[in-house]
Amino acid sequence: MVEAFATPLLKKLHAAVREFLEKEIYPNEMRWLKTPFREVEAEVRSLQEKARATGAWNPHLSAEHGGAGLGLSEFAQLGELLGTTPFGHLAFNCQAPDAGNTELLLKYGSADIKQRYLHPLLAGDIRSCFAMTEPAYAGSNPVRMGTTAVSDGDDYLINGHKWFTSSADGASFSIVMAVTHPEGDNPYQRASMILVPTDNPGFKLVRNIPVMGHAGEGWHSHAEIRLEEVRVPRSNRLGGEGEGFKLAQQRLGPGRIHHCMRWIGICERSFDMMCRRAATREISNGKMLGEQQMIQALIAENRARIDAARYMVLHTAIKMEKEGQRAASMDISTIKFFVAGVMQKAIDDALQVHGALGITDDTILSYFYREERGARIYDGPDEAHKASLARKILKGYGLKGKGN
Repeated sequence: MVEAFATPLLKKLHAAVREFLEKEIYPNEMRWLKTPFREVEAEVRSLQEKARATGAWNPHLSAEHGGAGLGLSEFAQLGELLGTTPFGHLAFNCQAPDAGNTELLLKYGSADIKQRYLHPLLAGDIRSCFAMTEPAYAGSNPVRMGTTAVSDGDDYLINGHKWFTSSADGASFSIVMAVTHPEGDNPYQRASMILVPTDNPGFKLVRNIPVMGHAGEGWHSHAEIRLEEVRVPRSNRLGGEGEGFKLAQQRLGPGRIHHCMRWIGICERSFDMMCRRAATREISNGKMLGEQQMIQALIAENRARIDAARYMVLHTAIKMEKEGQRAASMDISTIKFFVAGVMQKAIDDALQVHGALGITDDTILSYFYREERGARIYDGPDEAHKASLARKILKGYGLKGKGN
């Protein structure tokens, strides 16, 4: 939390959440990570009532919808604290993809969808997933996809193949991106978002994809799914036909800020562990690791990078709050690739300072190392964001070309 940007509400919630994490989460997180999630899910879920008592339940939502009422820049700072542990956001019901799906259902869901799916999601009684990425098409170009939703009377008939449908294992519904207007002139208006219950007979969870040697499950999974003759009412569509890409952009903008602040939380946790190790690890004749100039350089450089990343993200969040997402589009691309790189460096340096201990599962660093490498790929790979940013910058200098 940055004091200059901390409101009284944020200060109050930040203190309460920190106490909760230190008492309920940190002492248990390694045991939970080493145990199949189904075996500990009830225990993790049991913390929800205690999390509610802090006043920070659904922190990204308004009080009207049962949330803590934080603005984007406030939630970003609380998200940094929650991001210091893999279970922080889950405990407070603001984990991806549920947070973004909640916002979509609030804005675009019918009364029936809100009653059947949104309200249980807000209460933490169910989980959801989001199905857009496909193995046959480049994820960096989401206007191209093979999943189709064909109108059939009052229904859609959906067929397709998705993967990296995160948290699908155990989710009650999925928001599916599917092409509804394949012949449309505008490629950005061909797809729609449609809510699909996961108990639909045509919704097939093929597998939980192993990532870096670890096959996640439940909330912590990345699923491959198939949609085979999935029939759902047309009323399950969110927004208008062909508005899927527009809704995805609305979802991804704030979502990238949420991700970035969570990553900064990981940076801070890794940095703290690195400094503690450097200050207490004896290497020879009473000399500590932190006395080595090479280690001191790592510490100084990481401190500078993490602080720079934090202020960049807060600048973007405040700009989006004041001027809207379009005005902050270049900033969003900038923080997405920059903060992901800062995090990867922070984790790697902390692991290096821990030596052989760092690559074991005795610390959380090995978990961060394998799980967060994907940050430079999902929600747009580094290369796509860099190319987009550079094109926009050069356009201001008069460069014209196919990429503009």
